[in-house]
Amino acid sequence: MSSFKNVLYFQAGLGVLANMVLLLFYIFIILGHRPKPTDLISCQLTFVHIIMVLTGGDILLTDLFELLNIENDFKCKTIFYISRVMRGLSICTTCLLSVFQAVTISPSTSFLAKFKQKLKKYMVCVFLCIWSFNLAFSTNRIFYVGGFTNVSETNQMQVTKSCSLLPMNIIIRGLIFTISTSRDVFLVGVMLTTSVYMVITMFRYHRQCKYLHSISHLRESPEKRATQTILLLVSFFVVMYWVDFIISFTSDMIWMYDPLILTVQKFMMNAYPTITPLVQISSDNRIIIMLKNLQSKHQ
Repeated sequence: MSSFKNVLYFQAGLGVLANMVLLLFYIFIILGHRPKPTDLISCQLTFVHIIMVLTGGDILLTDLFELLNIENDFKCKTIFYISRVMRGLSICTTCLLSVFQAVTISPSTSFLAKFKQKLKKYMVCVFLCIWSFNLAFSTNRIFYVGGFTNVSETNQMQVTKSCSLLPMNIIIRGLIFTISTSRDVFLVGVMLTTSVYMVITMFRYHRQCKYLHSISHLRESPEKRATQTILLLVSFFVVMYWVDFIISFTSDMIWMYDPLILTVQKFMMNAYPTITPLVQISSDNRIIIMLKNLQSKHQ
């Protein structure tokens, strides 16, 4: 099991480092240059993923709490609440990024074209709504998570070495599960719908441009490259989400977490926020050019 923990530590370290590089780039772009509207969304997503990696695997932030000698019950409630909020923000922001890109590449004659300026205008309001909703929606974690004591006596479900889920009324548990699942299924459905729309739009654009431009010119289109990146991120997110959902649902139904299954779930939870910045860094020419300039100056 120690080897698995080392893998989780390496994954968490890589995720934090990659997201920090990406976050600094977006801050530099937003403050010093004319940012793209998607840069604001990606900046928020990157920040969310940093916190997600620190809390989602019960690794880095937990160790910090232990060093500060913070009470176990408070530590568990804080970690699980922040982790649940960040998970909700991740799916909402990824969905927003997918919708915005679909609107951006839509033809001027399409129905979505009239929302281009409206989305830019109300972006801050959308961010505030997303944060407020997820902060309020995840409050149940404060009441139904606590420090682990004794499973045989209290019917707790141990999910980490020192934290557990407390027993709750079956009606309340079913209600929370239904609402959270409905939210996630709706957002994943929106992501898949916009992804299909973007694929169809790109195919039509590709077919039209065959008669006007060379294929090499078409491949260099920033819009096409950004769309392909977002499609890749959405596809990867959907796969990771359903794996996490199946593990969580099965564990809740049998009210037991196997240590190995829990380790696999932690790895899957951190996979998306770790791989996302690597994909974005490798696909954004602005980042590549900036890194090359820094390297040439250093040399």
